[in-house]
Amino acid sequence: MSTESNAQRKRQPDRPFYLPKGETTSSRIITEAKESLNNRTGLQAVVTKRPCTPRDASRSLFGATSTRAPENRPPSSFSLGSRHFDGSDTSRPTSRTRLQPINHKPKIPSEEEVESGLLPPKPPSDPNKVQRGKATRTRLQQSTSVESSLSSEVKSRVDTSPSDVKSVDEPVRRVHSGPKERSAVPVEERGEGDGREMPHRAPSSASVRSPPRSAESRKGSGGTKRTSSAGSTGRGGSAGKREEETAEEVMFYSQNIAPLLERMTEASSKKDSKKLGQVTEDLYALLQKENLLGRNCKQRTTILKSIFKLLDVDDSRIQLKLARLILAFKVTGNNLLSACKLVFKISRNEKNDPEFLKGDILDILQDTLRSTDPFSASEALVFCIGALKLLTGNATIVKQLVKKDCIENLAILLNSINKNIRDGSEPTTQLGNILVQATAALRNLADTGASRERLLGCQAIESLCLIVDNFTSDGDLMLNVSRIFSKVTLHTDCCTALADHPTSYRSFISILQKHQHKSDVVVRVSFVLGNMTAKNEIARLRLFQEAGSFDILLSLFRFYLEQDVKNQGKEVKKEVTEDGTTVNKTEDVLIKVIRVIANLSINENVGPVICSNYQCVDFLLKVLETKDVSSSEELVLNTVATVNNLSFYNTKTSAINTLQVRVLEALLKLVLANNMEAMVEACRVFANLTRQKVVRDFLAEQKIDRMLVTMLDSGNREVVYISCGVLINFMVDEENRPMLKQEQGIRKLIEVLRDFSRTDWELASLVCQILWNYSGKITSSNDCFGQQESHDLTEILLELLDRDSALDLSFKEEIDDEMTDYFEETWTEQFCPVAEQLLQRIETHQTDLEPLDNPSGS
Repeated sequence: MSTESNAQRKRQPDRPFYLPKGETTSSRIITEAKESLNNRTGLQAVVTKRPCTPRDASRSLFGATSTRAPENRPPSSFSLGSRHFDGSDTSRPTSRTRLQPINHKPKIPSEEEVESGLLPPKPPSDPNKVQRGKATRTRLQQSTSVESSLSSEVKSRVDTSPSDVKSVDEPVRRVHSGPKERSAVPVEERGEGDGREMPHRAPSSASVRSPPRSAESRKGSGGTKRTSSAGSTGRGGSAGKREEETAEEVMFYSQNIAPLLERMTEASSKKDSKKLGQVTEDLYALLQKENLLGRNCKQRTTILKSIFKLLDVDDSRIQLKLARLILAFKVTGNNLLSACKLVFKISRNEKNDPEFLKGDILDILQDTLRSTDPFSASEALVFCIGALKLLTGNATIVKQLVKKDCIENLAILLNSINKNIRDGSEPTTQLGNILVQATAALRNLADTGASRERLLGCQAIESLCLIVDNFTSDGDLMLNVSRIFSKVTLHTDCCTALADHPTSYRSFISILQKHQHKSDVVVRVSFVLGNMTAKNEIARLRLFQEAGSFDILLSLFRFYLEQDVKNQGKEVKKEVTEDGTTVNKTEDVLIKVIRVIANLSINENVGPVICSNYQCVDFLLKVLETKDVSSSEELVLNTVATVNNLSFYNTKTSAINTLQVRVLEALLKLVLANNMEAMVEACRVFANLTRQKVVRDFLAEQKIDRMLVTMLDSGNREVVYISCGVLINFMVDEENRPMLKQEQGIRKLIEVLRDFSRTDWELASLVCQILWNYSGKITSSNDCFGQQESHDLTEILLELLDRDSALDLSFKEEIDDEMTDYFEETWTEQFCPVAEQLLQRIETHQTDLEPLDNPSGS
């Protein structure tokens, strides 16, 4: 072997063809070795890059590429201020039922009715208007100091309600439900009179309680005592407890909360953002400590009114603190919508991202996500999840959201929507808007290391498959779902979960059928299908058997190939990816679709069917005929790999054989190109096609056999392997054998044995097969191989057939028992049988005696 070829080999690391780069386990090495061996026989799964993600110039709800009509989606930009919030907030949902007006006209009473007293009963007196001079009972008696410290609005909230006041002239009557009286219910069991649970707080030193009332103060008109339904006197129990707690809460508000609100208002009027922010934090901490957030605080409406007035502040940091307070109060209706819009507006500016890492605003947003009904408050949920989606553009926030179970919360939302649709609800546009935000957020959350396990654990993949079934026509949503799957299917466990889902194949084919001309959807769905079929034999069969699946793939192939042909010679606008590279979108779709076809053809039942499809083979050849490997390398290489897989099936109906001349001409162009990988892929096809003599003769005329001998000098193990695979077939023909010796092929093959055999026994076996076919008409080993070559070949075969010498792996590091067994298996089953026969042939025909000439006249 030449010095140049030796130097070239030394530049390559001494690693077996199956040894993956980086650290790995021996079991994985064995698995990949078997896959590599399968690839060498002619079938190979095609690998491609994940589709590019275009850079989004601005943060928005739906992005510039959205297909939604403006009237069907909330805007990303809007004005928002204090006027957009309501002064009162209620948890009661608005009714969708329109009430009919009552056809009633008030009747003016006549003089006779007035004189006779035949008038309708008067409504109860307003307790707030009852004069204190009369014998009217009041429910609470506050001390003068407390009353003077409260505003008129607060005092009106603690006055008695009409139901708790009896007029002076109204006697107390007891109504029996039957002959048997009800027994008294203990106060502890009755609970609060209004059925709501009041917050419990230990009384503070500043609390003022109502003084106990005497029996006289509890008498009604005529000095009659009021009795309970059970006949007991007094009005203790829950009502009295409620009165005491109300007074305590009012006092707490006046002494602790009201001053903070006043300071916030003062800071706002002075435009002191720093002070306003600090006091807002103090108020939130106080309310949180006293468990007065949510709907627990009686002065909730008053506090909210004060907060709403401060929202016109220009500082987004202060707005976020105020929005956190509003959302923590569990507002509903318009206030919930406005608060979510405010947070979304703040999240649009990535400079505000650090503010979302302070405090518990991320927890508040997730709590809002969990508690908001997607059917009655859909727009609010769109902006809430939209804010989370924008924040997931920040890697630090993504990690925090994953830790805070954001993936699980979004999966619960998906499942809830799917369940309601399954129960009869319509998949509306509003629900689609929510899901677009949720799936976009999931797509970003899927980037972290722990996300895959979480997605599998909460059945998010299954939920997404159902979303596809229910919203197939929604192009924006299908794009986001395909983006999620294109990320997670890079991993085998997610591929398996998706492949095992009963409707996944039908769902993906439906997307392709519905959105054939939407390239960003097609390229990702095709990539997902390529991942699913790369290593899963069952997935290949199930996808091909799905009704209309291969017809859809061919339809996509035809459409995008026609688009590419139309664009040739024109300046095609390329898409800029996140890493700054550019990509031709039409070519990218072709790459992914062709890859699916290549992977499907690996299946022994599917491959012959595709191989017989004339249209499919014709499309593949058009790609090779119209594209240049220098400018469209991945597309060309994927296409050749697909042709290689199809050429493996040498059937009578093979379109590869029918179009054999076109195939060879297209591959010759690649062999002559200055691209080693393209040359190797073309030679893989030659290894299959040279089983036919007409192909061998054609390639010999083009001197391809000589080129293959030259490739034996390569330091690339796979290049050498492919060259050997084709040369085996060439050596079948006696007229092609002299070329091997003329091109120094014997010497090159001996060097390949010496360099690669101990770490690649299959390659060593191919070398022996070439020499076996070459020496088919041997009469003398020296004449056949050359004297020195015959001697060297005998020595190296003897050495390699010796078990101790051949299987000595002491020079290799970290070789365990499993790897040792694997080397021994391939040495025993693949190398030894052919090497022993070759050695025996060489030794049988090796002699130093010259043959005798026949004597004349004999």
